[in-house]
Amino acid sequence: MTFTRRAYHKITLCRERSQVEYADQAPHVGANTLFLVTPRVSYRWLPLTETPAGYSCLFDDAFLLPARTGVVLAELPIFQPGAYPVWAVTEADCGALEAIFQKMAHELVSGYAYKHDLLRTYLWELIHLVQKLQPAPAPLTTHSAAERVATQFTELLEQQFPRLSAQPPLRLRTATDYADQLAVHVNHLNRVLKETTGHTTTALISRRLMQEAKLLLKQTAWSISEIADSLGFADVAHFCTFFKRHADQTPGDFRRLAVFGV
Repeated sequence: MTFTRRAYHKITLCRERSQVEYADQAPHVGANTLFLVTPRVSYRWLPLTETPAGYSCLFDDAFLLPARTGVVLAELPIFQPGAYPVWAVTEADCGALEAIFQKMAHELVSGYAYKHDLLRTYLWELIHLVQKLQPAPAPLTTHSAAERVATQFTELLEQQFPRLSAQPPLRLRTATDYADQLAVHVNHLNRVLKETTGHTTTALISRRLMQEAKLLLKQTAWSISEIADSLGFADVAHFCTFFKRHADQTPGDFRRLAVFGV
């Protein structure tokens, strides 16, 4: 598979050895691998055997909308921005996952009039089982006011990505934009982020812009001008200067090199 983003969510259980790569993270290699895909994150799956085996379930948000579960998909930890949703599972857990996949596969070809409602129920069962099998997170701590502001900033930042079209451009572009949205002084926001992340507001925004710029250069046929517009730069020259300062190469050079590898 090419290294790209998809327009859907995907839950995959791969029984044989394979390699899964997410964005800029180190690849995960092994068998009995469970991994998730969301529209936010680019990924690539490479089978390492001639006969890969397993199951995949593809779905979008619209399919789950009729469900009255009270659960919002994006609120689950496994679907949070920054999550690295790939890990090895035990043989017993593989059996439990396969049982749900098999029920879904059977229902897909049935003539039952309400099969999509049943499939939706099976999907939520699968999602919650995956959630339970996720490696235990670090113990929760009481969040300070500074940590809450930092979390809100991260959520605002991530809500603007991925960029699916050049227009409209980013709504929030500068440290002042984010401070105004969070109803705090820009100096306070900068101090809070420096304290909690070790980076300034501008540095965090720039890092996320660079990540998105590289993905757009690799994965789309947009012109450099369109990418600059989408990311909120005043003009192409400003974008090229910004990119070269952070990547030591121009956007055009980066795109040409990306043709020969990820």
